[in-house]
Amino acid sequence: MKSYPHLATPIQIGKVTVKNRIFMAPMDTGFGNDIYGNFTDAGVEYFVRRAAGGFGLLYSGGTNTDSTVDKGVHCILDCPDAFRKTGMVLNSRIRAYNAKMFIQLTLNIGRNAGLKTPSPLPVLRNPNIITEELTVEEIQIKVDEIGRAAKLCREAGYPGVDIHALHWGHLIDSFALSCMNHRTDQYGGSLENRLRIAKEIVESIKKYAGNDYPVTMRLALKSYMKGFDKASFDGKDEVGRTLEEAIEIAKMLESWGYDGLSTDAGTLDGYYYAMPPAYVPAGYTLDMAAAVKKVVSIPVLCGSRMADPDMDEQAIADGKIDAVVVGRQAFADPDFVNKIITGKPETVRTCIGCNQGCIWGYFTRGRVSCAVNPEVGYERELNITKSPEPKKVIIVGGGVAGMEAARVATLRGHRVSLYEKSDVLGGNLIPAGSHDFKKEVLQLNEYYKNEMKRLNIDIHLNTEMTIEMLDKANADAIILAVGSRAVVPRIDGIHHSKVVLGIDALLHPDKVGERVVIVGGGLTGCEIAYGYAKDGKKVTIVEALDDLMKGDVPDMNRMMLMDGFEYYKTNILTKTMLKSVNDDGAVVELSDHSVKTIPADTVILSIGYKPLESIASKLANCGAVIYEIGDGNRVGNIMTAIQDAYEVAYHL
Repeated sequence: MKSYPHLATPIQIGKVTVKNRIFMAPMDTGFGNDIYGNFTDAGVEYFVRRAAGGFGLLYSGGTNTDSTVDKGVHCILDCPDAFRKTGMVLNSRIRAYNAKMFIQLTLNIGRNAGLKTPSPLPVLRNPNIITEELTVEEIQIKVDEIGRAAKLCREAGYPGVDIHALHWGHLIDSFALSCMNHRTDQYGGSLENRLRIAKEIVESIKKYAGNDYPVTMRLALKSYMKGFDKASFDGKDEVGRTLEEAIEIAKMLESWGYDGLSTDAGTLDGYYYAMPPAYVPAGYTLDMAAAVKKVVSIPVLCGSRMADPDMDEQAIADGKIDAVVVGRQAFADPDFVNKIITGKPETVRTCIGCNQGCIWGYFTRGRVSCAVNPEVGYERELNITKSPEPKKVIIVGGGVAGMEAARVATLRGHRVSLYEKSDVLGGNLIPAGSHDFKKEVLQLNEYYKNEMKRLNIDIHLNTEMTIEMLDKANADAIILAVGSRAVVPRIDGIHHSKVVLGIDALLHPDKVGERVVIVGGGLTGCEIAYGYAKDGKKVTIVEALDDLMKGDVPDMNRMMLMDGFEYYKTNILTKTMLKSVNDDGAVVELSDHSVKTIPADTVILSIGYKPLESIASKLANCGAVIYEIGDGNRVGNIMTAIQDAYEVAYHL
């Protein structure tokens, strides 16, 4: 059994003792608060569930403190009695688990929402609109309000606060960044002047809430920003914050009375370093945080892609950092900390870094979810209990949908048998996890396989269920999770030795040469292309539509892939059709209807998938209720497969 003694060791933040060194990052949820910042019932249950799961310190999402300067925006000072009430309820419950919670206080996000900023600035993603400059009086109003809000937090039972934030280009960050702050008064010019608001904030909090009230600062150690709305893919040509400047900032923050630094990276201009998809290496901020720790004595907490417990344990053991702050992993598995501390990392339901449900869900649907955990936001409603009528359930297909259905149905008390025609469980998780930047997908598959063993589910590999076998099974419910097959165009040369299906290419890298043409510019095709381009192969993407990744792809994922294609000099041909494949390579028709041959050693087909032929109608007289889930129902992704499986199995 693995041991994580350093992660399990208590830590001191100011006067507050935290029971371990795994903290939950501040994340807005869309369901956790009302418009005034008061916690909803769903928000309380969400945090209590993570406290029960072992997190030592919980950070709330950004909680607004100003409705005076930014008109039309509400804040916790507007309804203080309600904030105190929900705070007392929440704190009394998480206290049972010896957990602590800091409220993250914000002065609003400035340019990123088109609100007032230290200097006139182009609005994020809308550069034709210029923000209005804050006056000195307005700055001082905001500073005073955040102090009064901290006092309210203390009255509500919260043992400390976090400041949102010297990161992501939000309001306080825009004061600190020379590329955004062009003031000539006491809040502009030198680095110390640009940080004056951060100094005044901690002074205001200590004035109102007490000198002994702990305050941490969320600090980005590098902006990864090449310009407005433009990321720096390789971290060079930085116009925002450098690590060297972050080190100076850290020393100033400590001298002014901050009790800890919660570090990460990025601005929303450098989108994918602020909200890193799986393509960003785990622990990419770790060495930067270690450099900061060398110059300060207050705790340095490290966030952003820090959900690898072995890496975390070693980093703390080596004295690089004092604690880790994990975000999306807390969505994926609220019991993450308990599983780590008890030496059972193999039982963790792994966050796959897809951004599909969490960040993208918040931006597009107004609330977060999770690709691998459908219970996020429904911690009270989706409470798996035993069914009063246990059923015999047969599941056909051992991919992620079939395994999730088997897991949930077994927890409901049903008698489950799962049949998989191949010799392994996992289905498309196996090729999807073969990228060097998708190891978390393979870890998710290991989680499911471990769950099958732990729950003693009846598994039959190398068994292809026929209609006759299902007819005779005497099942109460049959869940078909048989998956999909690749779309293959009918063109000359489609059976040429150069042609390889995307899944086959991922499973058998020896089949792929140095000159690669990827046919299909959806997310799957682009991830395949990115992997080969990163490996130094000469890659061309052929896409029939007018742009790549036109489906429901999170912006930060798409932006990183597109910047990666530019960085690795990937050839992109849109409005282009594959006509044939020959000994020379891929013959394509361009947007101007001209025809050319792209020299290629390998032509990889990633046009899409379609469900396998359904057998549901042929089972009409078998006496069982028939369900079809996963790609066999609708071609989707890991998130849709798990959601469908959970939905069906939960209601059996």
